Amino acid sequence: MKKSAITFLILFLAVCFSAFSQSAYKSGEYFKFQVSYGIVNAGIATLELKESTYNGKSVFHAKGLGYTTGLSRFFFKVHDDYQSYFDKNTGQPYRFIRNINEGGYTRNQEGFINYQNNTVLLKDHKNKTENTYNVHAQIQDVISSFYYLRNHEKLNTIKSGETIEIDMFFDDEIYKFKLKFMGYEKIKTKFGTINTMKFRPYVQAGRVFKEQESLTMWISNDKNRVPLKIQASLLVGSLKAELIEYKNLRNKLEIIK
Repeated sequence: MKKSAITFLILFLAVCFSAFSQSAYKSGEYFKFQVSYGIVNAGIATLELKESTYNGKSVFHAKGLGYTTGLSRFFFKVHDDYQSYFDKNTGQPYRFIRNINEGGYTRNQEGFINYQNNTVLLKDHKNKTENTYNVHAQIQDVISSFYYLRNHEKLNTIKSGETIEIDMFFDDEIYKFKLKFMGYEKIKTKFGTINTMKFRPYVQAGRVFKEQESLTMWISNDKNRVPLKIQASLLVGSLKAELIEYKNLRNKLEIIK
């Protein structure tokens, strides 16, 4: 499996949306995905949301995990831990964690966002260094983006071919993330047939993915905007993730049959 493939998968799982009329999620929400490389079940990815406090503020604590399973662990062992602490009302992240091990490639970083001077203090626990980066008030981290964009108003009126853009702080820099809406589609899932919105994120070609539009995602076209399926064409092989378990959605998942 290509290096960092599951990291990119978690990142893109983190960029799914919901309607603006009310919050799309609540404390206790949980998603579990089966990750496949070709025909091989290669790993598991999970996302979980809980209430917490940070510097006296009421926040949500979100945690995303990705890890290889079965025989894949012997060929390419992965254990990725992404976390975010973000404001329950504004969705602004205050603290984020990236602690990963991907076949021996490791990162252990912790970021603290200061909105008074619009900076991120990034602590590298592996190399025992600290650096400060300039950001802006609308910046998101990888995991907080998932929840922030699930309340994005543009989804109520978006048309096929239109795009949504956000800025995420990722890998020591601001990562401009752009997604194109491809239209509506009914897909079969473990839970039944579901109406979905289909998106195609623009990714960096040549490092992991074949082309800029090598990734496709399907999210439920209801008040939850649940990520249901992701497919990616890699430089070598293909990657797929499908939702296999969910708990504590704010709204009942709408299933056609």
